[in-house]
Amino acid sequence: MNQPISSLMQRPVCSAGMDDTVAQVEALLSDRRLNWVPVLEPTKREAAGVISASDLVAFHSQGRDAAATRAWQMCTYKPVVVDAETPIAMVAALMVERGIHHVIVTDRNGIAGVVSSLDFVRTFLPDDRR
Repeated sequence: MNQPISSLMQRPVCSAGMDDTVAQVEALLSDRRLNWVPVLEPTKREAAGVISASDLVAFHSQGRDAAATRAWQMCTYKPVVVDAETPIAMVAALMVERGIHHVIVTDRNGIAGVVSSLDFVRTFLPDDRR
């Protein structure tokens, strides 16, 4: 497990903008069959937060309006970001320690990919089932 996390990451990265509505984020997740997306700051193109399917469940359980709420208003701020060369085992330990299911992977060019706990599970499947 000394491989870099970049060997597990998913790319290209689908993302939401901070001013996207929650309804737009939900459509993106549905269309792309995703369970989370990073929310990017428009000027820096850095991740300000993430929105996951469980965040959306909590959002709707509060009876909030998805068409009137912006991504920045409901995202989980300060996502965990790791370098593309970080060993897989270190990322796994970090995810367990912080109780998170998603990390954003960066390199010198910015966001390089994303990794979720499901990506770790996929490593145990035969190649034709990934």
